[in-house]
Amino acid sequence: MPYWPSRGRFSGGRGSGDKRIKTLEYMALLAVKNNIDPGEFLNSIVEAWKKDESQCKQLTIRCRQRTKDSAIFSFAAADTARLSQFSIMTTILQGNESQLEPYMKTVAAWAPSAKKTVDPKIKDLRAGMKKVNLRVKVLEFPKPNVVYTRVGTEASVTNALIGDETGTMRMCLWNEQVNMVSKGDVIEIENGEVANYRGELQLRIIRGKSLSVVKRT
Repeated sequence: MPYWPSRGRFSGGRGSGDKRIKTLEYMALLAVKNNIDPGEFLNSIVEAWKKDESQCKQLTIRCRQRTKDSAIFSFAAADTARLSQFSIMTTILQGNESQLEPYMKTVAAWAPSAKKTVDPKIKDLRAGMKKVNLRVKVLEFPKPNVVYTRVGTEASVTNALIGDETGTMRMCLWNEQVNMVSKGDVIEIENGEVANYRGELQLRIIRGKSLSVVKRT
């Protein structure tokens, strides 16, 4: 039996006729439930569209039928007999990787069966994840830039490079956060959020108290 999310959970008053939005919602749900980066997921769907089949982590994606305006895809996981199948518009398949991002956070907030990683490492992180706790080392600390916010105030910002034994990623720091850490520090992050920024994963610290230095070098 195909799996379909409950109708109206996302769309609310937007109406049931917006097929594109509903399709993106279904896609975001599958990505979150299987802990897959949205860009990676969309690229794998496009590969199946072109080559009939692709593999995206534990999901096997097959293009069942193509028309001028859409294509029907099935999504099957190796560890379950459950099969999802729905149509995706050609305009989505031809779009950019950021299409799913606005829906990922919404889905991650309520999806009861979304996979949660205990004490995750950098290799486990995916765009849209929230409440991320990490212990990492600051590998690079670029000179902060001064920018102006929408209300006209100055702000200091830098994109530090952090890493652990599994990989590296960028971490965005603002204002007082910039003054808290230096290159070589081992830091602990609580309640971080993972976003896709300019094609790469970025960790964001929402609250000032969710960053602490545990070892200075």
